Amino acid sequence: MAEPARISGRTLGHYRVLEQIAAGGMGVVYRAHDERLERDVAIKVLPAGILADETARKRFRKEALAISRLNHPNIATVYDFDSQDEIDFLVMELISGMDIDQKVVSGALTEKEIVALGRQITEGLAVAHEHGIIHRDLKPGNLRVTPDGRLKILDFGLAQVTRPARLEEPTQSLATEAVSGTLPYMAPEQLAGETPDQRSDIYAVGTVLYEMATGRRPFTEKLATKLTDAILHLPPVTPRAFNAKVSPELERIILKCLEKDPSHRYHSARELEVDLLRLASGGTTVPVSTRTAFQRHRAWASVALTLLVLVTVVGGLYFLRARAHDEPIGAVAVLPFQNASDDPNGEYLSDGISETLIGNLSQLSGLRVMARDTVFSYKGRQVDPRQAGRDLKVDAVVTGRVIERANTLIVEADLVKVADGRELWGERYNRKLTDLITVQGEIADEITQKLRLHLTEVEKARFAKHYTENAEAYRLYLKGRYFASKATPEDMAKGMGYLNQAIALDPTYALAYDGIAYYYLWANDLLLAPRDAMPKAKEAAKQALKLDDGLPQAHTEMGMVLFQYEWDWAGAEREFQRAIQLDPRYASAHEWYGYLLVSEGRIEDGIQEAKRAVELDPLSPECNWLLGWMLYFARQYGLSAEQLHKTIDLDPNYFLAHLVLGMSYAGRAKMNLAIPELERATSLGECNQSLGELGRAYALSGKPREAQKIADRLVAGWKRSHVGAFEIALIEIGLGDKDEALAWLEQAYEDRAFFMVDLKNEPELDVLRSHPRFQELVRRMNFPP
Repeated sequence: MAEPARISGRTLGHYRVLEQIAAGGMGVVYRAHDERLERDVAIKVLPAGILADETARKRFRKEALAISRLNHPNIATVYDFDSQDEIDFLVMELISGMDIDQKVVSGALTEKEIVALGRQITEGLAVAHEHGIIHRDLKPGNLRVTPDGRLKILDFGLAQVTRPARLEEPTQSLATEAVSGTLPYMAPEQLAGETPDQRSDIYAVGTVLYEMATGRRPFTEKLATKLTDAILHLPPVTPRAFNAKVSPELERIILKCLEKDPSHRYHSARELEVDLLRLASGGTTVPVSTRTAFQRHRAWASVALTLLVLVTVVGGLYFLRARAHDEPIGAVAVLPFQNASDDPNGEYLSDGISETLIGNLSQLSGLRVMARDTVFSYKGRQVDPRQAGRDLKVDAVVTGRVIERANTLIVEADLVKVADGRELWGERYNRKLTDLITVQGEIADEITQKLRLHLTEVEKARFAKHYTENAEAYRLYLKGRYFASKATPEDMAKGMGYLNQAIALDPTYALAYDGIAYYYLWANDLLLAPRDAMPKAKEAAKQALKLDDGLPQAHTEMGMVLFQYEWDWAGAEREFQRAIQLDPRYASAHEWYGYLLVSEGRIEDGIQEAKRAVELDPLSPECNWLLGWMLYFARQYGLSAEQLHKTIDLDPNYFLAHLVLGMSYAGRAKMNLAIPELERATSLGECNQSLGELGRAYALSGKPREAQKIADRLVAGWKRSHVGAFEIALIEIGLGDKDEALAWLEQAYEDRAFFMVDLKNEPELDVLRSHPRFQELVRRMNFPP
């Protein structure tokens, strides 16, 4: 195969190539500068001829697009693929740090570090495998550890996409059309010419773990023929033979990954991740063949029996449990139920059951229930319930899964005590889909009984209450909330349709009206002009409260309308306070009440409310981001940045955190840090706000042409939809045109733009504060003294 072209100093598209940084069989990697988005990237130039014709190029482009959609913190992002002058190249995230092969040069790593890195590898692999993408060339050189300890998988899927006839080995290579990869890390089935699957990647993970644990590969033969024979036929020397510090459990995990027969390895990266997680938490793994979660039979012994006996039997686990009087359970976490249906669209049901159960249990004054966003940070992950419980500081954890098939509903649920891992309760419900409401009530009742909670009459009434008796209306409501929460125009429209269908079936369904209010609040000043969205949000919230004045979420929605659109400060405060009175643990009410207080100038009070929201929902990106935003308004830029970094740790792709972090950096005139964050925010969630802040930053950084381009784009959008006037004003401030900025703020006032409530405290408006026209605007906003 021909060598890749050397292109240092050239320009490919809008990428200016700066210097070569790596080379290998898959191509040469360069550092380049993206002239359009003003950021450095990595460009991989593929070997000449690897894409022989346009058909191959189209296939590569299609598969590269699939890889670019792998949005995960442990996978290097692919930005672009293009061709120029017969040069085929990929544009990827530029990642600094050290590859694992560099880390093991000096010898074995500590077990703690091995397990931490292994878990990150498996998390990234699991997401890719779930998207149908196999790496095929996983090796230490494709695993980079950033300075802050995060692992990134490089070249994800490229071996599969390009399928080159290649086998890399340090001293000698083989070439065959049937296989691709790097020889020392290839699974036996790959070498045998069989089609690799996700278990082939598991084998490669085993070789990487082995090398980290021992400082050497499982097979070290120099000749490619002998190395191939060893991989195919010889067992690896046990890791503990080279490093006595390796625990027996880690050795077992590694050797399981390196099984010759794929069926004897871990069947998925998630399965491997679970064992690594157990090892990290000090637990002992159970062989997979006996660890099926819902194949347990419980038998109870006498009260005096306190010893838990684990008996392994073909087909499942049999537990002999003690029925001793436990200490009271004071805190519970309901982990997201798993969608075990064949249809991924069944997520609405598993999510909805989880959320409803959280809502039901949250009504009990004697029980602390972790908030929705915090527990949903575990969604899609295989987690040890005990470890999750310890992390969340609760006494018990509810887990479950949901299967929807035609008109049948299967719900399996377990209640596990965190202290000793005992199952306090477990049940399997096999019902008709029309029994969904009843099943959820039964689960909540069973849990309440097992927790031995003593309910007041008021709590009993709340607990027994159904907002609708129409199972189909309830199912449509769950679908509506699920899709509306995705916040894309298509999904939100789909969600709105389901909510309206739910109301058509049951016009007295208060929660469905609240869902419609929620939809319009999200769409406000984003998809719809405020005058088109907010009156509808108010009407829906009003109808929900007419049907049930005890809904804290509907009072919160009403408060947001009065605050953000009607600028009725006193009325909004009453609604937020009413929501908090109804449910003091409702984090959303606290966070938006905090925003109201900050907007009024009661900044310290507002920050305290935002902190309370974080206390109630500690893993919620929204609550954590909003606290960072409140600190930004207080001009506490350092604390704001610190809080926003915490938010990004929770969700690296939460664009609002990157947005406000960029604003905080700009507040300290650190434009070299601000612009990359604002570009990142725009790439993750392009909207008027992210574009406006980026345009302003460009203007302040001496890039007026780029700023004006964004301003022109926003002006064109405003002419179509009357959305974006406030953001245009920010760019004009950056460009130094105060009169134009004030004119757009006047327009934002007329449009009732969302961010007009920030007029009193937004640091970016400080340059206008002494202007009479600005002071008049503030007066017309009717801010309370």
